[in-house]
Amino acid sequence: MEIYLVGGAVRDQLLGIPSYDKDWMVIGSSPQEMLSQGFRAVGQDFPVFLHPKTQEEYALARTERKSGQGYTGFECHYAPDVTLEDDLARRDLTINAIAQSPDGTLHDPYNGEKDLQDRILRHVSPAFSEDPLRVLRVARFAAKLHPFSFTIAPETMQLMKQIVDSGELKYLTAERVWQEWQKSLNTDSPQVFLEILKQCGALAVILPEIDSLFGVPQPERWHPEIDTGIHTLMVAKQAAQLSSDIAVRFAAQVHDLGKAITPKSEWPSHKMHCHTGLKLIKQLCQRLTVPNECRDLALLVCQHHSNIHRTMELKASTVLKLLNQLDAWRKPQRFEQVLLCCLADHQGRLGLESQPYPQKKRMLDYYHSAVSIDVQAIISQGITGKAIREELDKQRTAAIQAMKLLK
Repeated sequence: MEIYLVGGAVRDQLLGIPSYDKDWMVIGSSPQEMLSQGFRAVGQDFPVFLHPKTQEEYALARTERKSGQGYTGFECHYAPDVTLEDDLARRDLTINAIAQSPDGTLHDPYNGEKDLQDRILRHVSPAFSEDPLRVLRVARFAAKLHPFSFTIAPETMQLMKQIVDSGELKYLTAERVWQEWQKSLNTDSPQVFLEILKQCGALAVILPEIDSLFGVPQPERWHPEIDTGIHTLMVAKQAAQLSSDIAVRFAAQVHDLGKAITPKSEWPSHKMHCHTGLKLIKQLCQRLTVPNECRDLALLVCQHHSNIHRTMELKASTVLKLLNQLDAWRKPQRFEQVLLCCLADHQGRLGLESQPYPQKKRMLDYYHSAVSIDVQAIISQGITGKAIREELDKQRTAAIQAMKLLK
């Protein structure tokens, strides 16, 4: 039995970045031998085992043969005679096809270390095109490694386009699509994931709601970048710089979906996009099983971001109505998430990335002035029933108005 550290742990180690998961490959063993040594079997499609002490994953070396459609359409062969090179050959990218012996020796039959040095994402073999999930994985790795200036090899991008043209992407499950998207949202440059999917044509298949934004114009006065798709990428970048919160990053990427269905006769104006986008967000989240926290924040940002941009113009009563709709009293943290998305939207415009956004502080000031009103003091005055809410709203409106006068 020979054991090697493989995949992302080796790659990240060579790049000098943290790696949180370790995957191990086992050569010359069998399921029976692994079980006899105390490993616990967890793999469904191929033999993967958890180490009895570390709980890290150990997989028997295997080869794969395409036998059906989609990323699950493979027959796996595992046996003690499967070699290290055989196993590494089935992996997606050369930088993920490097193995390390316990003594630190690297085994790199496909020149992954050189591609790491040259900052290139390159497929290991033509078998790359057999697995449609690899299109999303390469886009995610491009986002993850964007700070290191990695680029995709032209021949690999060509294979990605061929996979898209083959129609194989439609066999990806919603769960796997969301899993890759979510992982991209955890990177420093999540906008790159969308950019790469757009370049190879996959965005139109995987996320047509976002793909449809490209080519849709906005008023140049407010959006020097004009194109709504470009604006979306810029907002995604700003959101990632402002927050590591997945929900914030997701909401930023989908906040303008309604602009894609604005009638062309109304271009470049999009007066109804805050309302028309709600249905699209709901459909997208249902299709991809997006977590409720992400969906709910995205809906609030879509519906209210234009009003928040107009904070300085709003009447005190309108501000209170907005705070009520955002449920800021019970969910102040989510209220701040909404404001972060609005800040990202504001700064996600060409040449305006550093422009101040006083609306965020102003809305927080209004909130703090209104939330300071003591409802128990109102009740102590003998006010009951529906009149409590009416008096509370009245005093909160007055508090907001007083804050407006201070500005």
